[in-house]
Amino acid sequence: MMRIGPMLFAVAGCALLCGQALAQPENEDSRFSFFRADSGYLRLDGRTGQVSMCTRREAGWLCQTLPEERAALEAEISRLQGDNVALKKVVLAHDLPLPAGIGPPSPPQASTGSRPSSPTDHEVNQIMGVIENVWRRIVRMIVSMQRDLLDKS
Repeated sequence: MMRIGPMLFAVAGCALLCGQALAQPENEDSRFSFFRADSGYLRLDGRTGQVSMCTRREAGWLCQTLPEERAALEAEISRLQGDNVALKKVVLAHDLPLPAGIGPPSPPQASTGSRPSSPTDHEVNQIMGVIENVWRRIVRMIVSMQRDLLDKS
């Protein structure tokens, strides 16, 4: 005859160990993470990765999904890369060397014994003006995106 004691002990142990894992479904509260922001809370969805801005309204809390800025940023990066290539062509067209570490490397020059001439003050001022304009556009873009995000919340 089979002894019931050891078998009952094994079943009870398995039920205790396995039952806790099976009885606890994923807690919906752990799905979201909240972070304090100026006008409410940022809510991060742990499953989808979406970020929402939650603000207090008269009728209760309202969470609005923030727009995905990746496409806009990638488009701006592509545009700036194109501008960068164009600026490099302008610099090279004026027979000015690119700064060290900036590619593409200039083609090897035949050694004729003559050194390239240094840029004039006017040429340097023109280049600095272009760089300043690009920098100001980048700063305006960042400020504009910040305003848009704050206005939407």
